[in-house]
Amino acid sequence: MIYLQVIFGFALLLGGAEFLVRGAVQVSVKLGLSMLLIGMTVVAFGTSAPEFVVSLSAALDGSEAIALGNVVGSNIANILLILGATALMAPVVVDTRAVIRDGLMLTGASVLFTWLCLAGTVSEIAGGVMVLVLFGYFLRSYLRERSDGQASAHLHEREAEEFQDVKMSMGLAWLSVIGGLIALSFGADQLVAGASEIARNFGVSEEVIGLTLIAFGTSLPELAASAVAARRGHTDVAIGNVIGSNLFNTLGVAGGVALFVPLPVPAQLVQFDLWIMMAATLVILAYLAMGTRLGRREGLLFLGAYGLYIAAQAVGVDQVLSWIG
Repeated sequence: MIYLQVIFGFALLLGGAEFLVRGAVQVSVKLGLSMLLIGMTVVAFGTSAPEFVVSLSAALDGSEAIALGNVVGSNIANILLILGATALMAPVVVDTRAVIRDGLMLTGASVLFTWLCLAGTVSEIAGGVMVLVLFGYFLRSYLRERSDGQASAHLHEREAEEFQDVKMSMGLAWLSVIGGLIALSFGADQLVAGASEIARNFGVSEEVIGLTLIAFGTSLPELAASAVAARRGHTDVAIGNVIGSNLFNTLGVAGGVALFVPLPVPAQLVQFDLWIMMAATLVILAYLAMGTRLGRREGLLFLGAYGLYIAAQAVGVDQVLSWIG
């Protein structure tokens, strides 16, 4: 029953995110918002809604390790698993000018997040700082891209257009938004409860469950969106989705949850997982800076790296670190 509970939670998260984003995009279009603004905010926030709802639910239930593990694990999965799988379906090619600024911001946000975690606890003040940084960056980017019409603006517009293939009336769009939020909330409760029980039954720490099982589940919307974009030949949208999602996870999810509940940082994250997240972020930044496409070979390398990361969690990070040391 525990496993069915987790699977049911995954299904609700995936379906809820899909309904939420599609409904929110339709509502925004009918309210006259620009596709640029929709792509930068509605799509970016909507596809990261599972991470936020699950992390907040876990933190409020006293499982802060799951909340932080979910953020770090999702960022790792988005880069290594999702971009790896996307590159296997079609070469990932993107105009460097369209994503380099967001890529640099993601790197800076990752450094800030890691530095705050090294303090031992992500406090309410730290959470507020992260949320303000995210809001300020999106506001500045929107104002600049609206006036300049840069390549990044066209990419954000295409991200929004990916969710416009199903037309809805205003009433149906709002129903989709509300239904999506309800599914996300209930799915998060089911997933956190089931995953916590699995952790207790197998003697696994909650942060490991957050880094692996829950992180994979909350990354499913990004995986689905990237797979659809790859099939349509829009691989630049896939990488834009990943960078935007990771940026929101790092500042919006971790910061937003910390505003409600201070988040103690498990020792394993400080010793190992935060540095894996940083390494993956720097790798993708290097690819963006060089304008190198991600082909099938790189996709296999990314997937292999993610497999090794999951294997390290299964063996035990302490054991792995002892081998290295």
